[in-house]
Amino acid sequence: MWTLSASGVRARGSRPAALGTVLSVSSPRTGSIGVPRRLDGTPVRARVRSASAALGLAVVRTPELTIGAVGVLVAVAFAWVPSVWYDEAATVTSAQRSWGQLWAELHTVDAVHGLYYALMHAWFWLVGYTPFTLRLPSALAVGVAAALVVALGRRLAGLRVGVVAGVVFLLLPRVQWAGTEGRPYATITTLSVLLTLVGITAVRRTRTAHAARWWVAYGATALVAVTFNVYLSLAVVAHAVVLLWTLLAERSAARSSTPARSAASGVPPLVSRRVLVRWAVAAGTAAVVAAPFVVVVAGQAKQVGWIKGITEATRGQVFATAWFGASDPYATVAWVLMALGVVAVFVGAHRRQPAVRDLLRAQTARVALPIVVVPTAVLLVATALGERLYSPKYASLSLPFVAVLIALALTTVRPKALLAAAVAVLLVVSVPTAVGVKREHAKQASHWGAAAAIIAEQRALHPEANEGVVFGSVYRHPTATSEIIRVSYPEAFSGLTDLAATQDGAETGVLWNRNGDLATVVPSRLGTIDTVWYVGGTARSSEPELQSVLAPRGFAATKHWQTGKVVITEFTRS
Repeated sequence: MWTLSASGVRARGSRPAALGTVLSVSSPRTGSIGVPRRLDGTPVRARVRSASAALGLAVVRTPELTIGAVGVLVAVAFAWVPSVWYDEAATVTSAQRSWGQLWAELHTVDAVHGLYYALMHAWFWLVGYTPFTLRLPSALAVGVAAALVVALGRRLAGLRVGVVAGVVFLLLPRVQWAGTEGRPYATITTLSVLLTLVGITAVRRTRTAHAARWWVAYGATALVAVTFNVYLSLAVVAHAVVLLWTLLAERSAARSSTPARSAASGVPPLVSRRVLVRWAVAAGTAAVVAAPFVVVVAGQAKQVGWIKGITEATRGQVFATAWFGASDPYATVAWVLMALGVVAVFVGAHRRQPAVRDLLRAQTARVALPIVVVPTAVLLVATALGERLYSPKYASLSLPFVAVLIALALTTVRPKALLAAAVAVLLVVSVPTAVGVKREHAKQASHWGAAAAIIAEQRALHPEANEGVVFGSVYRHPTATSEIIRVSYPEAFSGLTDLAATQDGAETGVLWNRNGDLATVVPSRLGTIDTVWYVGGTARSSEPELQSVLAPRGFAATKHWQTGKVVITEFTRS
């Protein structure tokens, strides 16, 4: 006997259809089909169950997309709240210049970020500038990076490692910081894991007819990555360590007489002399093409003159700041997990008869560990030798692989319920830093947004006033004036006449405008202005000098505000 369900004909004995959806077949002679019986609400519930099942299946089948989407949502949430700060203002002023002005700037400063500024220039042309649109590309980059981390872990060690690595990646404090930062660091993490994925694919395809195109793709990706940020060249160097380490491990496994160890020769990636040669050609070609760019960047090394040498603080930067948001408790847990994960996988792989799973996890560690260790080690050594290149934010390219090492430790936990509990504990530990990076003054204690709000509110009280502004110092940044606040929040300063600037940064190829002598410049620009705003920092204040210039001309200070390290004074003409 056969019945016809909504999904087709089924034989008797198969699973019954949902209530109210089975259609009975009458005599073949008439060919009539009975009308399905309907119970109130059943079709709706069936559709909901079907949609839920489809959604659940999509989540299981495409964890990359699911975790990537979650990453974007988490990064986007409240991204507009933190005040813009110095580094982000550099993005804003550079990306809003004309192509010619940007090109001139990159010849003197910030060539290392040139490609990022060019992309942000196009982005602002499309959507305009606000603090939210400034940070949105970074949020999107975090989502893409999370998806790629899942794909990397899944390809190397299986679905469980991939999913857990993706979740851990999103919970890393430095990832949460990068996702709300209008700077290139989120994209650097994305390019780092993308380059690694392309390299793994090229290695695995080396024995096929399509290997050449993947090595070309690897070289092209390396070129783009290094052009985007020269520090990504350290990922290419780390890949050389991965290949050499894997080659030695596979040769050791090949010499083993144990059947399980002999199976290691079939575990990808399989590194041979051909692989090493092709990697050298791809990486070398990218290096030659990128060399002129690297030379230009090296010539601007004075930009990182603010980086200190190796000091007592360096240990804390490596331990807690670089990847774990300067949270010592979080860093302690993470480092312990990474160490346990590495030890566990290599102990398992060196048993007399390791399972294929153990061999795959060991290879995963051989891929991830060098990209965690090599970039930081190189930068520290260079800094110790006097080059001063190490800063915690430059270690962002290792973030995806930190997550993979932590995932290797967590996925040793059995059963699944305990694994879920372990991830939940990590989530709880991450909450303070996740909340912290979304606070108003999260970025270098910047109060620029609050200062701009004061200016806008007070100016709205006297919309008919003829106003000017003098920008003073900026706390902690002696090469800039507080005009940087106007760059970050232009609407609050719209229509104000700058009474002190004599050198336009955009026209001279530098980041910021520069003031002239106040006693000479300000009087010549006062004209009919009846209100002068002073905006400056608590250090190196030029307000007393300005007051001495304005007082003989009938101006007196009428109001004064301080928010954080920003001071504001309103001078009005009597």
